[in-house]
Amino acid sequence: MTTADTELQPRRKGLTRRQRRSLSRGVQYVVFVAAVIAFAVAADWGRLQNQFAQWDIAKQMFPDVITLALKNTVLYTLSGFVVGLALGMVIALMRLSSVGPYRWLAGVYIEIFRGLPALLIFIFIGVAVPLAFPGTEIIGGTYGKVALALGLVAAAYMAETIRAGIQAVPKGQLEAARSLGFSPARAMISIIIPQAFRVILPPLTNELVLLFKDSSLVLFLGVTLEERELSKYGRDLASTTANSTPILVAGLCYLLVTIPLGFVVRRMEAKARKAVK
Repeated sequence: MTTADTELQPRRKGLTRRQRRSLSRGVQYVVFVAAVIAFAVAADWGRLQNQFAQWDIAKQMFPDVITLALKNTVLYTLSGFVVGLALGMVIALMRLSSVGPYRWLAGVYIEIFRGLPALLIFIFIGVAVPLAFPGTEIIGGTYGKVALALGLVAAAYMAETIRAGIQAVPKGQLEAARSLGFSPARAMISIIIPQAFRVILPPLTNELVLLFKDSSLVLFLGVTLEERELSKYGRDLASTTANSTPILVAGLCYLLVTIPLGFVVRRMEAKARKAVK
């Protein structure tokens, strides 16, 4: 074969990077659709409906699942968030303090409560505290215990989030406030912390979502019928009816709160990114 014949043959071209990416994405879609179809065909939908989707049982849960269980879950979450935010702010400022013992104590607290499961914190509040201080009662009863337990857990995470937000504020802001005659404490409260909260608001809202789910641990404190939250309420009815429909309804009630909160977090993160640009 001559050189001229070789030049006359069409050159073979491989797939471009965009074509390979499109092909890979198409294969992933096909695999996903095939997996969904296989699951839909293999699942016994009749048994699932009998166990998880009994409309008569679901109707019996209303309005108590909203006016009692969901209300208590929201109250537990908000009270824990308030305690955690206040305690987390103090620990964050201790972590940034120039006083060595403050930094050490804050670091120990964060490492301990961030490393321990939330379940152990609830058991400690419900069992160890009454044994250590007999005859004493936490203000607010069960609501106070839940607020304290959730707050202790959340504070460890919030403290690190707040510390990072404060450190993200340019040092020039503090120097400018000091040059205007602000004391260090006043500059921190009036100038630095408000700017830091613009940065940390999305992760703090995400922490609220996590606390909303952790409120299910309240059952380890021993609650009355009027103090039950969503998970406890759903499990009790599931045991009574020998059916899992109440658990599914309770899960849907969680989603009624967590999905909008997740949307709010994404919106705030998007606004924060635009502000940076």
